[in-house]
Amino acid sequence: MSTKIDTTELESSVRSYSRSWPVEFDTAHGATMVASDGTEYLDFFAGAGTLNYGHNNPALKKVLIDYLASDKVVHSLDMFTTARAEFLTTFKEQILEPRGLDHKVMFPGPGGANAVEAGLKLARKITGREAIVNFTNAFHGMTLGALSVTGNSMKRGGAGIPLVHATPMPYDDYFDQDVTDFLYFERMLDDEGSGLNKPAAVIVETLQGEGGINSARAEWLRSLAALCKKHDILLIVDDIQMGCGRTGSFFSFEEAGIVPDIITLSKSISGYGLPLALTLVRPEYDVFEPGEHNGTFRGFAPAFVTGAEAIRQFWSDDQLQRSTLEKGLVIESAFNALVAKYPEAELISKGRGLARGLQFGEAEKAGEVARECFERGLLVETSGPVDEVVKLLPPLTVTDDELTRGLGIIADSVAAVLAR
Repeated sequence: MSTKIDTTELESSVRSYSRSWPVEFDTAHGATMVASDGTEYLDFFAGAGTLNYGHNNPALKKVLIDYLASDKVVHSLDMFTTARAEFLTTFKEQILEPRGLDHKVMFPGPGGANAVEAGLKLARKITGREAIVNFTNAFHGMTLGALSVTGNSMKRGGAGIPLVHATPMPYDDYFDQDVTDFLYFERMLDDEGSGLNKPAAVIVETLQGEGGINSARAEWLRSLAALCKKHDILLIVDDIQMGCGRTGSFFSFEEAGIVPDIITLSKSISGYGLPLALTLVRPEYDVFEPGEHNGTFRGFAPAFVTGAEAIRQFWSDDQLQRSTLEKGLVIESAFNALVAKYPEAELISKGRGLARGLQFGEAEKAGEVARECFERGLLVETSGPVDEVVKLLPPLTVTDDELTRGLGIIADSVAAVLAR
């Protein structure tokens, strides 16, 4: 048996979450993670939205173990397999068709950034244009193309080269509704002297997670879709963190009644935390030549198996959607109570579904609350341009008792921090 080493000495300093939660985790189930010393932590982080159905969901674990025990294909590039066919069939019959969507399914690689890169490349190929419009406080990934349409200056600074061919526009409520929606964007498009190259696409999150739990209004999204159609610009919705039921409906844009040209999915699409990403494309835009965009891991068979089972288990009816919306209102009510109790802290309750945030007037207080929560046995992260928001992404399967306990820890942590 090898001698246990101090892994912090071996691992790159780029690691991040292990700094916020400096314990060694060993096992996990549902909404609970257990450290190697036996300490339990309630998980309201859920793999940054990757574990919508909780850790080691029993139904998903069973199909995964059965698949692996049967010597089924694990790695196959993009060859036909039974697992691939089952996932595609289930996804079409239970997700796409009931929502009137006819998108083709592309497997661009194992993670969300792969899905975004494929979408951006495809939009440029379709239109013959280079420019992309993104939005303030957006986050779309850490590879160069995805990073070019990301707003966070710290993350952009890690690129090492200029990030070009992208122009940020104000996200919904950026000017506190003092400016008409898209006044600047449309004027730039219409003005031959604006200097804005006509975009190939607009990429948007309907609810910005890393950007601070900023939720776009349905009417704003509808106006954006209409603007794109008017100017012959493709609309890409990045649903990597907010898709798969995080806001209630399977796709976060459903409530707005829009149909994006390209949709990116990852994180919880495998259902079990296994790597999988999809780029969904309207049939008329499926123009990549065979092999023009590829990768070694574009379709991990075990993820197909758990992904298909997750759809069967949770999306054959509307029970999970209703539960998610109800639990989201419980969090909203608890956060509103904190806003009313501590007016001096300038708190703001944000979000929808089970993507929720509590914004602090003094940004550093959010980090202090997150640390206090950890000491009390709850995992939450911060988000926003200066980490001013305590961000909640609990599993959608979190129980009522767990939700009540977690909200109690947050209330106690806020009280402790503000009393200092």
